[in-house]
Amino acid sequence: MTRYKALIAYDGTAFAGFQTQHHTRTIQGEIEKVLTRLNAHEPVIVQGSGRTDAGVHALAQVIHFDLSEDFDCERLRFALDTQTPADIAVTHVTSVSADWHARFAPHEKVYEYYLEHSKVRSPFHRLYRAHFRYALDLEKIRLALQLLSGTHDFTGFTASGSSVEDKIRTISQAELIVIDDENVKFVFRGNGFLYKQVRNMVGTLIKIGNDRMPVSQITKILESKNRKFAGPTAAPEGLILKEVIYLENQSSVKIQNE
Repeated sequence: MTRYKALIAYDGTAFAGFQTQHHTRTIQGEIEKVLTRLNAHEPVIVQGSGRTDAGVHALAQVIHFDLSEDFDCERLRFALDTQTPADIAVTHVTSVSADWHARFAPHEKVYEYYLEHSKVRSPFHRLYRAHFRYALDLEKIRLALQLLSGTHDFTGFTASGSSVEDKIRTISQAELIVIDDENVKFVFRGNGFLYKQVRNMVGTLIKIGNDRMPVSQITKILESKNRKFAGPTAAPEGLILKEVIYLENQSSVKIQNE
């Protein structure tokens, strides 16, 4: 039995998320179907560095899986890349030790959230950028982002349904970058993110930027640990898993953006 690590990218638009679900299309499910064929029809289970929700994209999701025989890594990558659907790409495959785990090996993630703030939404951005038609005060958003940096209990930014008990996480980067007059992106780097945490933070930041919440609302949410004080969950299409950084060798596994 050989364990392999793979780097994959996907357009999440037509998927119900990463994790396998009955009677619905998922990234994990599509990859497992191909791997099972390659593994002499013996079932293969894929483990990911994390789970993305329906409509969320990835430039650099990391997975691992076990196969009953040794494969040349590039041939295996090519087979996976050409046999999975067109909205999944397999960019790299390597063999790893039998105890290496994509989820439990210490790592950090970088997420980017793209937002178009314009009166009229571009039809070319509708699948990959969220849209907000009203004015935003970017300086207030930047002040609020400073309050999210550091180590906090992010219970107040967690969606219901999370089974994780420890909700303390460290965000080492929380940044707003202006792309042009009508487009911005949020960048978050941290040692872990809770269920819908990034989208809940962005939804709150948008309300702050639109003067419907004060900058101090961030502190109130963190201290109260109460989800009702946060903003709505931002739309999924703006979110991209950009990079996974495994800390044992300080190397990053990523696809460069544009």
